[in-house]
Amino acid sequence: MSLLRSVARNLRDDAVGLATTPVEVFREARYTARGIRKGEISPVRPLKSLGLTAGALVVVLTLLFPIYWILVSALSGSGGSIHSVDGLRLFPEQPSVQPFVWVLGDLIVPSYRIALGIPLTDAALVFDTPRIAFLDASAYGVENPSDFKKFLWNSLTVAIPTVILSMCLVVPGAYALSRRKFIGRRKILFGYVLLTQVGGGLGIALLIGLYTVFVQVGLNDSKLALSVYYAATAVPFNTWLLKTYMDGIPVSYEEAAVVDGAPAWRVVVEVILPLSKAGLATVFIFTFLTGWTEFVVAQTLLGTDNYTLPVGLFSLVSEYSVPWARFSAFALTFASPIMLVYLFAQRYIEGGLSFSGMEG
Repeated sequence: MSLLRSVARNLRDDAVGLATTPVEVFREARYTARGIRKGEISPVRPLKSLGLTAGALVVVLTLLFPIYWILVSALSGSGGSIHSVDGLRLFPEQPSVQPFVWVLGDLIVPSYRIALGIPLTDAALVFDTPRIAFLDASAYGVENPSDFKKFLWNSLTVAIPTVILSMCLVVPGAYALSRRKFIGRRKILFGYVLLTQVGGGLGIALLIGLYTVFVQVGLNDSKLALSVYYAATAVPFNTWLLKTYMDGIPVSYEEAAVVDGAPAWRVVVEVILPLSKAGLATVFIFTFLTGWTEFVVAQTLLGTDNYTLPVGLFSLVSEYSVPWARFSAFALTFASPIMLVYLFAQRYIEGGLSFSGMEG
């Protein structure tokens, strides 16, 4: 629980920091301007910082330009890109949110009638809950919205079991390989390295055989079976990553806990896992993205009713045309949770990829 509280506290600090950043920037600018007027700060220093900031901003905007291009295509309504026959346009002429409404569809909580019987009588109290409409697609002229919500549910029911299954294997496997000495340990490590390097490509090469096996056992349209496959492919790399991270945690911490009388499971839960939170967060994100974004195997094994979001996005492409506005809106909506996860988990990803359980 201490690990979860620490993660929740860091997320809260990130949210507060994000909200207060404009205020801090304004205070820093006012302090710098006052120092320049009084001669306490050289004008060269803020100009250098401003130049570096402007250069970094140009680089970031350049990297984000493809996303802006897709956003313009989605807002154009007709699906026109940023480049039209009239020249280059940075803003759509008639922006419309209809493609995004088509993607999301109706977001309505229907009303319910609730009856509560009165004891010792035949009477009952009956009341209706209000109907809450967050988004009514028909109000925007959308009569047949997409199946985004169904694809979203399918992706969640694939990605969440993938995370649970893989973490149940990765965490104890990484701890055992990092802290325990046993027969065949080096061979297992070499096997993990081999599977880490060729696992993804080997899975694609064996896709036909995999499909045949799944069909023979009747699991070709099972989301749980797909989650098991994703978890199996995610285990080698993430176990090696977390094991390498745990190697940086001093053994003396465990020894101190053992001297205090802590059993082995408490040493893991209260010492190793809290110190490995950056590595755990990185592994969590990597395994989640395995089930969230994979396309080839999902398209091969799943039927139409169980399509995940990547396959649902691809299904928008017809043989002769692509509805670019709806395609772009679908892609942005699909990618938004991933961008938010990376935004708030950036500190953990950087720490988890540092291959060390301790800082400084």
